[in-house]
Amino acid sequence: MGLLVVGSLGLDDVSTPFHKIENALGGAATYISMAASYFTAPIYLVGVVGEDFPKEYIDLLEEKNIDLEGLQVIAGGKTFRWAGKYHYDLNVRDTLLTELGVFENFDPVVPGKYQQASFICLGNIDPVLQMKVLNQMIAPKCVVCDTMNYWIEGQKDELLKLLKRVNILIINDSETRLLADEPNLIKAAKHILDLGPEILIIKKGEHGALLISKDTIFSAPAYPLESIYDPTGAGDTFAGGFIGYLHKTQDLSIDNIKRAVIYGSTMASFCVEHFSTKGLEDIGNLRVNDRYREFLNLSKCDEL
Repeated sequence: MGLLVVGSLGLDDVSTPFHKIENALGGAATYISMAASYFTAPIYLVGVVGEDFPKEYIDLLEEKNIDLEGLQVIAGGKTFRWAGKYHYDLNVRDTLLTELGVFENFDPVVPGKYQQASFICLGNIDPVLQMKVLNQMIAPKCVVCDTMNYWIEGQKDELLKLLKRVNILIINDSETRLLADEPNLIKAAKHILDLGPEILIIKKGEHGALLISKDTIFSAPAYPLESIYDPTGAGDTFAGGFIGYLHKTQDLSIDNIKRAVIYGSTMASFCVEHFSTKGLEDIGNLRVNDRYREFLNLSKCDEL
């Protein structure tokens, strides 16, 4: 069965100290799906766009073996739009515009052939909608979920209900502390594991990622890039590489989940080298595997 991805698709205006791009392909589901497509197929995408969504973007997604039966195209509607400006410290950005468009009334409907998907990636949307997706599924094997501070603060009760049905939660370090109401990251992670997830992945941007379970703490480095042009979508790309590799291998052992973290970081490193999805459009599996091996060598040392 295919891998199910649910989340936003959008049009982005992004400016950095180096360049500016308008009407670029964006959205969590877009980055997740494109990253995952390097590992497995088909990708089952559930999302919504307006009729202003460019056909060239539809064609690009379909070229990546992304099944769009679950993509709603709302006649007369406007696609979700976001505009942001990054500073010289690319960890700092200002949101200039958010227009929800048809995404404001998004009601995810999972087509029948998608409902038996055993691997699911829930992009960063309202936890009520994430739960609605799970309620349409038949016995999923692995549910990976993303969320953000907006939902943690505004929909915490619904999020806590959802976490009981999630196997792997992927959030950043500030969201981890907020969700657990605990400043110490390790204590916060252990508290979140008590809420339901078996695995917590903490994204730390340019400092890599942490995998934490009841019995394991694993730290993955970030790739040392000389050219970083656009961090937009890096976290979603990480999630896509991560779950794409898990779906390919069908192996949920802790050692394989560690490998999936490295593959997630690998895909994110390609994403930030270009604007929008350009860094994910034509990589080639050989380059992916070469960079994965380079990641492994970053923290490898021989014992005395």
